[in-house]
Amino acid sequence: MKNTFNIVILFLVVFYCQIGFSQKSEIDSLKRVLSVSKADTSKVNLYNHLADKFKELNPDSTAFYANKAKLLSSKTGYGFGLASSYINKGNSNIILGNYKNAKSDFKKAQIEFEKLLNSDSNNKKYKNGLARAYASEGVVFSEESNYYMALELYQKALKLYQEIGQKNNISKAYNNIGIVYKSKQNNTKALEYFKKALTIQEEIGEQTVPVTLTNIGVIYFENGNLSEAIKYYTKAEKSFKLVENNRGLALLNNYLGDYHRKLNDEPKAISYYTTALNLYEAMQNKFGASLALYNLGQLYFENKKYDEAMPFATKSLNYAKEIGVLDQTFHSEKLLSDLYAAQNNPSQSLFHYKNYIIARDSITNQENDKKFVQAEMDFEYQKREALLSEKNKRQNLILLFSIIGTLLLLGLILVMYNRRQIKRRLTLQKEVAEYEQKALHLQMNPHFVFNCLGSISSFIVQNGTDSALKYLSKFSKLMRLTLEYSKGALIPIDKEVESLQNYLELEQLRFHNKFEFSIKSSDKVEFNMGIPPLLIQPFVENAILHGVVPKEGNGKIEVHFDVENNQLVCKIKDDGIGVSKSKEIKEKSVTAHQSMALEITKKRLEIMEATISKSAQIEIIENNGTIVTLRLPIQYIK
Repeated sequence: MKNTFNIVILFLVVFYCQIGFSQKSEIDSLKRVLSVSKADTSKVNLYNHLADKFKELNPDSTAFYANKAKLLSSKTGYGFGLASSYINKGNSNIILGNYKNAKSDFKKAQIEFEKLLNSDSNNKKYKNGLARAYASEGVVFSEESNYYMALELYQKALKLYQEIGQKNNISKAYNNIGIVYKSKQNNTKALEYFKKALTIQEEIGEQTVPVTLTNIGVIYFENGNLSEAIKYYTKAEKSFKLVENNRGLALLNNYLGDYHRKLNDEPKAISYYTTALNLYEAMQNKFGASLALYNLGQLYFENKKYDEAMPFATKSLNYAKEIGVLDQTFHSEKLLSDLYAAQNNPSQSLFHYKNYIIARDSITNQENDKKFVQAEMDFEYQKREALLSEKNKRQNLILLFSIIGTLLLLGLILVMYNRRQIKRRLTLQKEVAEYEQKALHLQMNPHFVFNCLGSISSFIVQNGTDSALKYLSKFSKLMRLTLEYSKGALIPIDKEVESLQNYLELEQLRFHNKFEFSIKSSDKVEFNMGIPPLLIQPFVENAILHGVVPKEGNGKIEVHFDVENNQLVCKIKDDGIGVSKSKEIKEKSVTAHQSMALEITKKRLEIMEATISKSAQIEIIENNGTIVTLRLPIQYIK
């Protein structure tokens, strides 16, 4: 089952339900009105209305009428019509898989609506249009798996909808935000937002109720609650019969296929997947069709019907390549490689496996490129802010000198004070860099690398290369994660957890499963929260080397992230021999190492407090072992 890809399509369903449901009779009526309309603005509005209605039937017609609206609006200077035409063009490009063009169209729509709001800031129609443009662009970012930007755009749209009191669009914003959390595997928060949306929709009789019912069913399905899942799926299926939303119905059929596949009911699963495929093909939605084709191919493959699976997998890959969806290309190439391997065709299997690796690396490279672009944008922003600040200072000084000559001395004092502040800030930045670099050397020292490689080498000799490759991969990944994030100010919580997981598994190998461990995070911890890199690992290392390893018998290490009193709290707990006993056993060798790690960490926390003016503390206590508690200010990654 491909949850990630399903989620992306679900965004589209929510967004398009936000715009409305088409009916052929309305289209005929609009065409009749258009044929007798004389006023240019009326014609533009009719073109845009027709473009909106056609999106459920024919995206090419949507593009055709949107272009007509754009040309006539530009000619007559009708700003609202021009902005709306860009939204309709973007909708058409999303359906046709032209995501780059769609993003450009929605940006243009935002610019036009912002111009209109500058002249009339309280106009509800303009605010609604700008909110639609934000929500639409959020769809594109969600398809690119950039959930941070998608969440930011959906929240902007939600704020505007709340300002103008549009309950139906508020519910859809809740739905979109819920899907973002679902994409980040935070099903608890996703369910919370979906149920908020459902409450509003049922209150006002909104036609998107079946979409939200589907979303809730998916959450229960992924949580393993199949009885609740089918209950909501069944409600959604009945509701879809009362509205015209083929895209939403196609997605529901896809999920019903997943449900029956889970129950090993192959005929029903095939029936639902096929229905979803037919609906997507009829809408020319290659994005959804690629998923349905993949699901059919995967189902036949699992049942060893390789000849039946091959055409579905091939067509899924063709669609994915045609619209440039790397995620689906990645999965389809892997399926084709497995199919050819099962059919004893090693050359074709290897060919598709290489393409699968290329797609995987491309996805990784795209993520790295996004980080680089974001860093570049941050630098440019800071440079502009610094230039603007310097310009304002010069103007103030000129004004002071020209008006009050007697305040020259005061001006000089002010300049000296400012220079001292700048020098202090630069010194703090330098200290941050120096201590982070010290922390990097402290964490990944040559002794640790040598021991890990030795353990892996020994494991290869004793257990064979296949088993050892898993641990070697973890070691490589740990090295890459450490080097990648050690220079940044913050690392996402999930990347910190991934790094600790790899490190602890390697240490388990090194010390022959001397200890077990767990890493947990409460529901209060948001996925876009950040933590300074290489802050937790020294304490985990101490827990291993000076806590559980000297202990008789096996030990346990627990790492837990939580939010308390508006602070991010991380606890590292072990049931080892404790700090006091450890010092008694290895006084000389241990003290220097521990004090160095503790000194660096305390200094980093002091610098953090000075930089962001928020409290950061560390506490170490003995209680049947050692408990280290870090209390950090909550910071978010943009």
